[in-house]
Amino acid sequence: METFNIPATPSLMKEFLRQMGGTAVIDGGLATVLELHGADLNDPLWSAKCLLTSPHLIRSVHLDYLEAGADIIITASYQATIQGFEAKGFSREQSENLLKKSVDIALEARRIYYERWSKSSSGGTGDGRILKNRPILVAASVGSYGAYLADGSEYSGCYGEAMTVNALKEFHRRRVQVLAEAGPDIIAFETVPNKIEAQAFAELLEEEHIKIPAWLTFNSKDGVNVVSGDSLLQCASIAESCKQVVAVGINCTPPRFIHDLILAIKKVTTKPIVIYPNSGERYDADRKEWVVSSFSL
Repeated sequence: METFNIPATPSLMKEFLRQMGGTAVIDGGLATVLELHGADLNDPLWSAKCLLTSPHLIRSVHLDYLEAGADIIITASYQATIQGFEAKGFSREQSENLLKKSVDIALEARRIYYERWSKSSSGGTGDGRILKNRPILVAASVGSYGAYLADGSEYSGCYGEAMTVNALKEFHRRRVQVLAEAGPDIIAFETVPNKIEAQAFAELLEEEHIKIPAWLTFNSKDGVNVVSGDSLLQCASIAESCKQVVAVGINCTPPRFIHDLILAIKKVTTKPIVIYPNSGERYDADRKEWVVSSFSL
């Protein structure tokens, strides 16, 4: 089997995209497909609950996305935090092992995918699955502080006046260290809702000398600013100034805003742009569910 030499350096994403011909496909919603497989995610841990109850389902979803053509798979750690696991009664060591497990599952899915490819005689199987020897990245997901709160505040960015950059760094510090040490190709800081958390992530990468590169993606509800109302340009500039951040972009945002947001980000960065919007629905924090927006496209 061919090996793909993509060093874990600031050039990772550009080299990966060069090998992919300029663009790559990220997987889709993990929780949505886990629920289709029968998983009950009504829990503060959300999709990370399956790390405890049904890791085989996570691996199966990763494989489904790879066989559908995804080039990047994102781990089931978006809402997985040491603090969240400890609240469930797990020890610090057990909590860290669960974080590591999220990366191990994705790496195993990639290995199985390559094994399936090596046993196939062509790039397809006749049933719609894509089996192709290509570079595949495993991205370790780090959700925002608001995701840990499980109250929808990652969609508002309102953490209260008492929250600071230093407090956010201490909240995320060990989690980021554990995920980086688990051996992903890249760290995905996702659904970043405000400027202070972007700053916290950037400073953490530098302070801890994290050797794994990262991307930062923000969310927006107006197509101009991030959801807190902070300037998207200022947030993207933080990502641009951090050498460990190799790509910057938008996730969990209505598709109708994406084009203008890309143009805005490109004003302040030359780094690759990462885009994975939502379906256009709006999160209702009181009902804890996504609801159809009047303007969903």
